[in-house]
Amino acid sequence: MTRIVNCVVLKQEAEGLDAPPHPGALGIRIYENVSREGWNKWLERLTMIVNENGLSTADRESLEIIEKHMLGFLFQEGVMGSLPQGFQAPGAKK
Repeated sequence: MTRIVNCVVLKQEAEGLDAPPHPGALGIRIYENVSREGWNKWLERLTMIVNENGLSTADRESLEIIEKHMLGFLFQEGVMGSLPQGFQAPGAKK
């Protein structure tokens, strides 16, 4: 049976994740409040954040920055999580 969550990213009910995607309390919070589609949107943003900022998931300081972006993107907490002002994706029309 599919688990449905009220997704904080999509602002609607959607299919939930199969398991917490992150360790600890934050992972549980994500599991309970973010849909599979919402999580995929985060993963797309994460790729951009890692590439644009030269971050490494093997580096503790980078992981702290990534978590701040994650909280901003998923839950609108803190000052991180938004696209930089004026950002345009590669190939976007100007």
